[in-house]
Amino acid sequence: MSFKMRRLAITVFVALTVSAGPGSAQEPEAVVDDIVVTARRSGAPIWEVTRDGATVLLVGEITGVPEATPWSSAALEAATARSQRVIADTRIRASFSDVFRLIWRMRTLMRLPDGTTSADYLQPEWQARLDAVEARIDEDYTERSFLMTAGALLRDGAGYGRDTTDDAGEVVRRSARGARVPVRAIETDARGDRMIEDLLNAPPQTRLVCMHAAIQAAEAGPEAVLARGRAWTRFQVAEVMASPIQQALEQCWPWGDPELGPQLKTAWTAAIETALTETGVTMAVAPLGVLAEPGGVLDRLEAQGATIEGPEWKLRDGDAAGA
Repeated sequence: MSFKMRRLAITVFVALTVSAGPGSAQEPEAVVDDIVVTARRSGAPIWEVTRDGATVLLVGEITGVPEATPWSSAALEAATARSQRVIADTRIRASFSDVFRLIWRMRTLMRLPDGTTSADYLQPEWQARLDAVEARIDEDYTERSFLMTAGALLRDGAGYGRDTTDDAGEVVRRSARGARVPVRAIETDARGDRMIEDLLNAPPQTRLVCMHAAIQAAEAGPEAVLARGRAWTRFQVAEVMASPIQQALEQCWPWGDPELGPQLKTAWTAAIETALTETGVTMAVAPLGVLAEPGGVLDRLEAQGATIEGPEWKLRDGDAAGA
C-alpha cells in the first residue's frame, strides 16, 4: 500500500492519506527548448537540468497554495504533454494492519502522555506565546499532542490549507493522464510500521523544534500564507524558503522527522540522479524544500557541474529574503 506524501504534507502531521511505454518526440532539442520556455511562465518554479545529454525539468512544488494567489497552469500542462515521463509522489510500504493500528491507537496520537500538559515541555516563553495564540483563535491545545497541535496551529492560527487552489503536482498528474505520459512514484526505504511506531511513540521532547516553528507560523498569521503563495507564483524561491509557514513544514513531520525525513530526501535525490541517465526529457515534480534547501538537490547538482537554468534558489551575498 502506498502513502501519498503530498497529501501528508498538506494535512501536516494531522492525518495519513492512503493512495493507491515512454512517448517519443522528433527533434528533441527543439522540444526541450519549448518545454523550458513555456514552463517557466506557468507560475511554478522550474529548472532545466542537463548533464551528459540527459534533461530533467525540476518543478518545485509547494502545498497549500491559496486561491487568493492564483497562477496560470496552461504552460505547465503543455510542458507535461511534451515530456517523455513524469516523476511525482512518494510510496511507502505499509499494510492495512498498520492503518488499523493507527486508528486503534488514535487517542495516543491525539493527546500528550497521561497527566502532562504543554507547559511540562515548553519553556515558559514558548508556553506564553502558545497561550497568546490560543486566546486569539479561541482554542485550547493544553493536552493535545504536539503532533496534532502543530498542524492545528498552522490551520487555525495561520489559515494554512484553507481555500487552496491546485498545486503543481495536481496539474501535472491531470495533464499527464490526458496526454498519456507515464507517471511513476519514487520508492523509499521507509516502512509503514516504523512510521506508525514513530507517530505513536515519539516523546513530546522530540517535537519541540516543530512546535516552536508552528507557533511562529501561527503568530505570522494568514498574511504569511498569502506571502508564501505570492512568492511561489513569482519564482521567488528564497522568499518561499524563508517563510515561517515553509519553515514549519520543513521542521515538522514528515520532513522534520529525524528518520523519515532523510529517507524521503534520499529517495528523491536518487530518483533525480537516475533520471539524468535516461534519454529524452523527464519532468520531476518534487517538494520545493528538497530541491532548494541548503545542500539540497539543486546545490548538489550545481556542485557536480550540471547545467542548471531557472530561477535563483538561494540567497547570494548582499541579498535578503522576506517572509
